[in-house]
Amino acid sequence: MTAINTAFSNWLLHFEGLQTATSKVFKRYSDERFPAAVVNQTIQTVKSKKKKQKTKLFRRMWCGFNNQNFKVERENGLYKVSFPTLEKRIGVRVVCTDRGKPWLDKLLSSEVKQGTTELFEKRGRWFVAISLSFEVKQKQPDQAKTMGIDIGLRQLAVCSVGTTTLFFSGKELAYRRKGFTSRRRKLGRLKKLEAIRKSKNKESDWMKEANHKISRQIIEFALKNGVHLIRMEDLTGIRHSRNTTKEAGRNLHRWSLYQLQQFIAYKAQMAGLMVEYVHPTYTSQMCKCANVDMLTSETGTEMLFVVRSVATEAMQI
Repeated sequence: MTAINTAFSNWLLHFEGLQTATSKVFKRYSDERFPAAVVNQTIQTVKSKKKKQKTKLFRRMWCGFNNQNFKVERENGLYKVSFPTLEKRIGVRVVCTDRGKPWLDKLLSSEVKQGTTELFEKRGRWFVAISLSFEVKQKQPDQAKTMGIDIGLRQLAVCSVGTTTLFFSGKELAYRRKGFTSRRRKLGRLKKLEAIRKSKNKESDWMKEANHKISRQIIEFALKNGVHLIRMEDLTGIRHSRNTTKEAGRNLHRWSLYQLQQFIAYKAQMAGLMVEYVHPTYTSQMCKCANVDMLTSETGTEMLFVVRSVATEAMQI
C-alpha cells in the first residue's frame, strides 16, 4: 500500500484539479483497488505539503486515516486497531508503551478526541501515530511560579526555578554530530549520494528523538517544582542574528534549537503550563538580581560572569 500511495501522491502534485479532488480521482490515476479513506487523507496531506512546504517530490508517503476509518479498541485487556487495506478491513493487536497507555485509555473513554492516524514502518517494525486533541486548563497568571529556560551550545538547555537548576550538556551530542559530518564527508568523496541522504535522515531522526527526551524531562522538572509559567528566549531569526565562529554556527544551525522550543511549548500546554518568550539579549549572562553589568573572565572552555553589584557568579550557557 505504501508504494501505491507514494506514487499516487507524486501524481497528485502535478494534477491540476488537486484543490477540488475527491476519492474518485484515484480512478484517473489507476485501475487498481485502493481504500477511499486512504485516498481522501492522502489528498489532504498533499494539498497541505504542496502549499506550505512547496514539496516537489515524495520519497515515501505513508498511509493515513481519519478518525472515522481508524478504530482503537480494547479486547481481553489488549489494545487493538482496525483499518481498511487493499483487500478488506483488518484488526491488529498492538503493543503500547507505558507512556502511551494512559492516552489510549483516555481515547477509549472519550476524554480526548481522535484525529488523523499514520501507519509507518521503522527498522522492520510497524507503528501507528495517532493525533489527539483535548482541552487544557491553563494556570492563572496570578498563580505563576516561573521557570526560565536558556538554550545554547555548551549547554543545550538550562532550566532555573529559584535556586534549583537542571542542566543538559551539549558535549556528547556535539561529538555525535561531528561523527555524522565526518562520515558524510567521506561518502561525498566516494560520490555515494544515496548513502549521504540516508545519513542526513538518520541524523535528523536522532536529533528529533533527543529533542523529545530533553523536552519531556524539562516538563517533568517543571511540574515537580510547581512551575506555572515557562519563559524562553525568542529564537526567531537566530540563524541570521547570532555572531558565532564558523564551527559553532554550523552546529547551531544543524541542531534544531527551534524544534526543541516547539517540543517544550506543546508539552507545556498539554500539562496546563503557560509559555512566554523574551528577547535573548543577555539572558545567558543575567543574574538573579536582573543585573547584567558584569566582568568576564575565561577559564578553560567556560566563561565566568561576575556581577559587579552583588559579586554573584554565573556560568555562560
